[in-house]
Amino acid sequence: MTNSLPLLLRAARGESVERPPVWMMRQAGRYMKVYRDLRDRHPSFRERSENPDLSYEISMQPFHSFQPDGVILFSDILTPLPGMGIDFDIVESKGPLIQDPIRSINQIKSLKHLNPTESLPFVGEVLGRLRESVGNKAAVLGFVGAPWTLAAYVVEGKSSKNYAVIKAMAFQEPEILHELLDHFAKSIATYLKYQIDSGAQVVQMFDSWAGQLSPADYDTFAAPYQKKVVDLLKESHPNTPIILYISGSAGVLERMAKTGVDIVSLDWTVDMAEGCARLPDSIGIQGNVDPGLLFGSHECIKNRIIDTVVKAKGRKHILNLGHGILPGTPEENARVFFEVGKNVSELI
Repeated sequence: MTNSLPLLLRAARGESVERPPVWMMRQAGRYMKVYRDLRDRHPSFRERSENPDLSYEISMQPFHSFQPDGVILFSDILTPLPGMGIDFDIVESKGPLIQDPIRSINQIKSLKHLNPTESLPFVGEVLGRLRESVGNKAAVLGFVGAPWTLAAYVVEGKSSKNYAVIKAMAFQEPEILHELLDHFAKSIATYLKYQIDSGAQVVQMFDSWAGQLSPADYDTFAAPYQKKVVDLLKESHPNTPIILYISGSAGVLERMAKTGVDIVSLDWTVDMAEGCARLPDSIGIQGNVDPGLLFGSHECIKNRIIDTVVKAKGRKHILNLGHGILPGTPEENARVFFEVGKNVSELI
């Protein structure tokens, strides 16, 4: 029976639903005391994300506290890299560090094709356990980094403010970059198939740094590889909804809709009504409350959620933040976000 499926899955497929489902990007993380306590006991991020017991426990923390409509795997977009032969570390307050940045065609040619069963068994285990635990009370979400963003990390070797190294490669040696992007697109599609086969019901692709590209360069270096991931995935899993999120995406919204994804996740710099007007009716919308708003009053949070939902009325809509929830956000305000979101139909 269709209505026995989780609300978020039904909404993502475009079915008529009683209210917009609600979850938060980065809902498992630093704003929660229970997470910070666990982090103190297990300071290595890679241990927390690659030990299946820890990843499962962290993934479930927001579900136990707030009952969101989606439970997302606690992991990282860089997690599949070692399975391709690229090692990395994540340093608290500094972010990811790639020990041996990819700068040459020989390095790219020596990369391994990803075999998730072999290199990422913990991901499959956690997704299976999450499905078993939440049943139909929430949809289980998987996620990946898109090819451009993965390339930005491995070419730069770390987070960057201006992406000078990868842009130099893009404009001086584009054939090298295209080779790397193509490799990532195939591997990421394989990884998504594995996540879905393991239990993910909806998947999100983060192209976090594609907003740093001009529209013309987005068309060259980001969109074709987003589309390749989508096309490869849809060949085998046509009914799994795919969400695409780009930070700073106001200039490329229409382009995002042409990649074949089912849902575009808006950041908060676009008005929800304008975002809906710019995207075809067939494309779902996720978002897009400013995460900074969760430092405001309960009334302020409530009013913004109502405004967002009213503007998205009539569209396939998943209520979310316009970016990940920020460290230091009061947990009580996260609770308000979920409670208002789940009762918004009565408040409109």
